[in-house]
Amino acid sequence: MIKYIKNYINKDQTFDKKRKLAIICLIIVISGIFGWLYEFIFYFFNSGMKQFYFRGGNFLPWINIYAIGAVAIFLLTYKKRKHPLCIFLISILASGILEYIGGWYMENINGVKCWDYNKEILNFGNINGYVCLRSVLIFGIMSLLLMYLIVPLCFYLANKINRKTFLIISYTLCAIILADELYNLIFANLFSLPRASSIYKMLGLKYLYF
Repeated sequence: MIKYIKNYINKDQTFDKKRKLAIICLIIVISGIFGWLYEFIFYFFNSGMKQFYFRGGNFLPWINIYAIGAVAIFLLTYKKRKHPLCIFLISILASGILEYIGGWYMENINGVKCWDYNKEILNFGNINGYVCLRSVLIFGIMSLLLMYLIVPLCFYLANKINRKTFLIISYTLCAIILADELYNLIFANLFSLPRASSIYKMLGLKYLYF
């Protein structure tokens, strides 16, 4: 795998349009789950290691802003993959902008404060509770993991697995995740259906809406 990663860094790889889309789908699935796990662990420590909190807005362990950010970072930095520092700096800037805009939009347009760094640990460099230095530095590190571990893994699978099988797996996983997202984001509101957050709270779980 190390040899494959070196080859990924030094040589451009070509994929047909369907496999390119399937790779994006895998990035969406993996990064959204990774983001959920990060927040699950972080908010456990933020609570003084007394309580586990479920984050997100879905039934499945997946958070959309991490997926959006990962796709953006991939598209912005793929051509810079020979330069880790460049990827790190671009990722810090891009994730900070995305986080600030996303936090501001959710609070001022949707009326929901999804996160507030004023109330969290290690919140130095805090700007209006939407972004802080700790968050963008962690996202920068996550972006390095994305570009030097997750993306090469996706490329490896795209090359090694039968094309049809790879497309079916990638598209299906992404479709399941997005169906969950659309239900909780749109259909639950349109048809007055129970959201994931409501159901998990009924089950007694500490569910924090994202």
